[in-house]
Amino acid sequence: MDIQLFNSLSRQHEPLRPQNPDRVTFYVCGPTVYNYVHIGNARGPVVFGLLADLLRRHFPQVVYARNITDVDDKINAAAAEQGVPISTITDRFAAAYREDMAALGVAPPDLEPAATAHIPQMIRMIEDLIGSGHAYVAEGHALFAVNSYADYGKLSRRSTDEMLAGARVEVAPYKRAAGDFVLWKPSPPELPGWESPWGRGRPGWHIECSAMCEAHLGETIDIHAGGVDLQFPHHENEIAQSTCAHGGRLFARHWLHNGMLTFGGSKMSKSVGNIRRVHDLLKEHPPEALRLALMSAHYRQPLDWTESLIEQGLRTLDRLYGTLRALADIEALDVAIPDRVEQALADDLNTPLALAELQKIAGDARKSDGDARVQAKAQLLAAGRALGLLQQCPEAWFARGVGAEDDTRIHALVDERIAAKAARDFARADAIRAQLADEGILLEDTAAGCRWKRAG
Repeated sequence: MDIQLFNSLSRQHEPLRPQNPDRVTFYVCGPTVYNYVHIGNARGPVVFGLLADLLRRHFPQVVYARNITDVDDKINAAAAEQGVPISTITDRFAAAYREDMAALGVAPPDLEPAATAHIPQMIRMIEDLIGSGHAYVAEGHALFAVNSYADYGKLSRRSTDEMLAGARVEVAPYKRAAGDFVLWKPSPPELPGWESPWGRGRPGWHIECSAMCEAHLGETIDIHAGGVDLQFPHHENEIAQSTCAHGGRLFARHWLHNGMLTFGGSKMSKSVGNIRRVHDLLKEHPPEALRLALMSAHYRQPLDWTESLIEQGLRTLDRLYGTLRALADIEALDVAIPDRVEQALADDLNTPLALAELQKIAGDARKSDGDARVQAKAQLLAAGRALGLLQQCPEAWFARGVGAEDDTRIHALVDERIAAKAARDFARADAIRAQLADEGILLEDTAAGCRWKRAG
């Protein structure tokens, strides 16, 4: 089965052809750890984690790296504000990030390189760039000369002028051209710094990923992925400096970019105040529902994050777990991922189609009888495994909300059903009854009104 991926560089769907079929190399830009991450930061780890799992099912070895950026001006600012070393900030929020991702069902990558552990590799790469004429030193800074690389802008398909107009570019007198970007910058005594041929300083953001890729995956990697907001300038700059540092060799064979999350149709932004942190959402909703919501749209498309999106995920999972509960007496066999689910994922990670196929498999399972129920349950569990869903027992899923808050929610649904029947919206009324039945809530319509009770 071919795995087809949309390559942001060529703007085409292409079959994945690793340079070494026995060792697929895959790098994803990870978090800058100065605070808890927002839900938009979780989309990449979820969908690209699916890709890593898919690759492992089709290739003998996959080396999946997702870095930690642990030196950055935002980290410096947080450390200065609290009067602590940067490691106090980065250790805390790197651990929080791992916990949040684990809660969402994201498995750890094979490698998690940290920027501060690769300073010598960055210095060596910068020296190579200076030596080959692609970078220069000015006032303690080492800068990449954008005009030394003819293909600069090929990934984002914009001219240099267009890119500069849409980016925050520091205009400094020591730059030869406004678009030249920093590889190394000086550090005053109060900021973290490392000794280098250009004085005590710290790396620029872009050189970090290039050095970590080279150190762990090689000069040419098979897949490089991240959010579409990283396409320029971060990934554009990575391509330029890595290609030039490696004598013109191709840096990444496939570029993948996930779309952004919006909130109420607007971009998530601290200034707007619409940031939703994963750490907080996990206290409000079952992690599996958040994971399903993140997969509900194709990864390359924008996704509007709403309460109704999460509620829809909850209802879907109620129905799926309800199906598993109805098959509780059937032995759980371990079988291969169903072809229709695997094919959907192999088609550029088409998670909406894969989720639709999962629900079809659940529908078939509900209608099965006799010996067919054994295979039906096995297929459903295998399809869920491919998506990181249905990983707990139904009893644990349905016990999540037992208590006063859940009683309030059930009362609200019963009231909504009564209103739907009064409005002759029988489809909605039946859907609510089915949803509650999947949760083990039985409704009884009496002359005195609608009553409900928990089954068993």
